[in-house]
Amino acid sequence: MDKVFVTGSTGFIGTQLVAKLVQRGFAVRALVRKPMESTSEIEYVQGDIADVESIRRGMDGCRYAFHLAAYARNWSRDPGVYDRLNVQATEDVFTMARNLGVERIVWTSSVVTLGPTRPGTVGDESMPRATEKFFTAYERTKTEMERRSAHWVAEGLPLVIANPTRVYGPGLYSEANSVSKLIDEYRRGRLPVLFNFGKNIGNYALVDDVAEGHILALERGRPGERYILGGENASLKELFRTVDRVDGKKRLQIPIAWFMPLVLSNGMLAAANLFGVYPTFTPGWIRTFLVDWAYSSRKAEEELGYRITPFEEGVQRTCRWLSELTR
Repeated sequence: MDKVFVTGSTGFIGTQLVAKLVQRGFAVRALVRKPMESTSEIEYVQGDIADVESIRRGMDGCRYAFHLAAYARNWSRDPGVYDRLNVQATEDVFTMARNLGVERIVWTSSVVTLGPTRPGTVGDESMPRATEKFFTAYERTKTEMERRSAHWVAEGLPLVIANPTRVYGPGLYSEANSVSKLIDEYRRGRLPVLFNFGKNIGNYALVDDVAEGHILALERGRPGERYILGGENASLKELFRTVDRVDGKKRLQIPIAWFMPLVLSNGMLAAANLFGVYPTFTPGWIRTFLVDWAYSSRKAEEELGYRITPFEEGVQRTCRWLSELTR
């Protein structure tokens, strides 16, 4: 069996990816921070992505590698963590992949590196980033690492880049699955809020599709290319309407102007910086919902054979899973 090294294996996308790799017959070696008992199919290597020796121990002897690990949370008391984990640790992973002769490495970046889209337009991988302004440290560091990746490709690293959009669906109920948490809060009547009147567009990708897209990127992706792994474009208002349609209920929706959540999130950020209280929202997170992120996955569909689950079907599966969680 071909041996595959995976970072971020216990994350939202990573858990789905590992399961699919096992189903495909790969032998998986997963880097994990906490001790986990290995199985006949998955070898867990305890370590930290910020530690070069951990990367070496995990990757040595593997034919392929997936690098999903990153710091994607809204806030950290230590702002330097974004650069250490999203830039320096990724450099270390690439260095080790080159030194150990890995035949193909798939790195999980993000669609945010391409930047927001202008109203009425749908972007793709060829679209130049229109602004150097970044909403979050995550967006900034992922974009920086994509720029650096050009050097690695020029040096011969067999690197394929995956750019997921807003990923949602059954799996882990965590901050990484923020869209599903938003759906859950809306269904419970706790957050029926339409930021900026719910008009801004996002691209929503079912996690099952995204995990499958990573394997397709390994099997069929061209080194040096990036592939948007997305779904359908929809406004926040359309997302909530789809949830209502799936559930057969009509819920209260509260449209609010753009500045109101920004005022609230700035207060949360101040409390976080002063007292260490983790913020539910940050101004950067809110601002990403106040612009459009309309993207196409046509390149991945044509070159990789990527397939998109219809949006309503994906929301239905998510709502069913959320209902089961609350029983």
